[in-house]
Amino acid sequence: MKQQIIVSGIGGQGVLFLTRVIAQVAVNRQIPVLTSETHGMAQRGGTVLSTIKIGDFSSPLIRTGQADLGLLLWDANLEVHKSLLRDNGTIIMNSSNNGDYISIDAAKIARDLGNAVLLNLVLLGAAIKARAIDFSAAECEVAIEQLAPAKFVQQNLKAFHQGLSC
Repeated sequence: MKQQIIVSGIGGQGVLFLTRVIAQVAVNRQIPVLTSETHGMAQRGGTVLSTIKIGDFSSPLIRTGQADLGLLLWDANLEVHKSLLRDNGTIIMNSSNNGDYISIDAAKIARDLGNAVLLNLVLLGAAIKARAIDFSAAECEVAIEQLAPAKFVQQNLKAFHQGLSC
């Protein structure tokens, strides 16, 4: 398996947790994985970009036109990070608008679950359902259980399952 993924959002949306979950699944499978993140003004609502390379790569950064998948938690970042995706790359975006991407209103689903931050795992569920990442739902559940604080595991799993059912 070889895949390059970008995760884009703003501070407080769970970009880094989503990155860790995806990386943990790869680690659990014993597949090499590299991650990198840029989050300068994230605490003030600024952009957060995370890159994940699953497979045999030597650098964690993704060049323009090389990402296979973009998980966008903030739709305004589409224009900023779209150039990182290859021509036939897949975009799964938290948005109520339709476009040349898979659109899911993950923010609304997360708010309905009582915690807006859960949109990251709703989006992950949608990516697994769309087969945009070659992981099973069960593998993601294990990674969520490994990484989430015990008191948040059930709500994280519920959000992930909501994404799977969209």
